[in-house]
Amino acid sequence: MAKQPNPGFLNEEIQTIKDQCRQANRSFIVIEDDDLPTGNEKEMVHIQFVGTFNKQEVIYDAILCTLQLHYASAIYEAAEQEAIHHFPLYVPIENRDETYIENESLDEEVEVMILEIIDELEENDEIKVSEYIEIDEDFEFGIGLEAALYVPSLEDETIEKFISDFNGGTLSLDPSRFSFRSEDPE
Repeated sequence: MAKQPNPGFLNEEIQTIKDQCRQANRSFIVIEDDDLPTGNEKEMVHIQFVGTFNKQEVIYDAILCTLQLHYASAIYEAAEQEAIHHFPLYVPIENRDETYIENESLDEEVEVMILEIIDELEENDEIKVSEYIEIDEDFEFGIGLEAALYVPSLEDETIEKFISDFNGGTLSLDPSRFSFRSEDPE
């Protein structure tokens, strides 16, 4: 059985994206993605844009996020892993399926512990992140791209500059490692 060509490399798909970009008057289109968390549209965005890969025009399917959101995710993940060591019966939300049996008291206890661990990790400045970009050549549609940028928010101008620098081969990532402080709701 012959392998299907990646549709993100097909001229008609590339032309469709170019046409949509022209209509939107920008170099990218925003993809409505139900898998992304809502309420942080300026911190994480799913876009597609046309670029070059191995001297061939291709569609890049990209998830961009701010470095602060990447940090929040990294620190939560580290705290959750530490909490799981203390509560081995806890099942993280992303691992729950139809066989999962709800245990509200355990969930509540773990969440409290996660928040305490996050405070401790932040206090000790244990988690640091830097800008990064990852390319996935085996993506199902074009080339997958994931990046975290040290910007306050992902405004159209910021995304345009990223694409221009990326496509122009002038993208320079800051290797500095950063940590952030959680906003205290009080």
